[in-house]
This record gives sequence, C-alpha cells and structure tokens, in this order.
Amino acid sequence: MLAKGGPCDRPVTTPARFQAGDRVRTKNFNPTGHTHLPRYARGKNGRIEAVRDGFVFPDSNAHGKGENPQWVYTVVFDGGEIWGEGADPTLSVSIDAWESYLEPA
Repeated sequence: MLAKGGPCDRPVTTPARFQAGDRVRTKNFNPTGHTHLPRYARGKNGRIEAVRDGFVFPDSNAHGKGENPQWVYTVVFDGGEIWGEGADPTLSVSIDAWESYLEPA
C-alpha cells in the first residue's frame, strides 16, 4: 500500500474559510520539522484561485500527530510578490496550500 501510495482526500467537518477570489497572506514560520509550505511563498500575499477538497495535513501526519484533514486551496502569487522589484509582471506562481498556512490579507 505504501509503495503505491493511497488516497489522501478526507472529509473536513468545518466549512472552507476562504473562497475563490479572496486575498490571503501565507504565514511566515520556520518549523524544525516537516512542512509543505515552500519557503519562497512564506509571508507572501496572494489570491485564492480555487478551493480544493479536504486532505490529510502532512505536517501533523508526518510527526505521528494524526491526519488533521484541512481544506486545500490553490493560491496564486504575482511574480513581483515572489521575486521582488523588477520581476516580469506577466509571471505568476501558484501553490496548493493547506488552510492553516493562510490568513486573510
């Protein structure tokens, strides 16, 4: 089962906190353990492009603290937000981020 992988989608008991079009900011933290929030996207402002389903939260699951399913969102960042001044204004970056990584902007 582990070699093949398994489904990681899970029901979430709370409604999604964000909707497509909402402005958000990723949290800026530096855990000593596992995280799926890329360092380049921490503390950045973006926009929710899509609300995905609920999925196992890898940060807690990797440390044996349970699945803690959360909503996952596709978040889009303008190139300048990621690469700074002088970035190509036509570029953007999107990531899938678990709800606990996000706060309203």
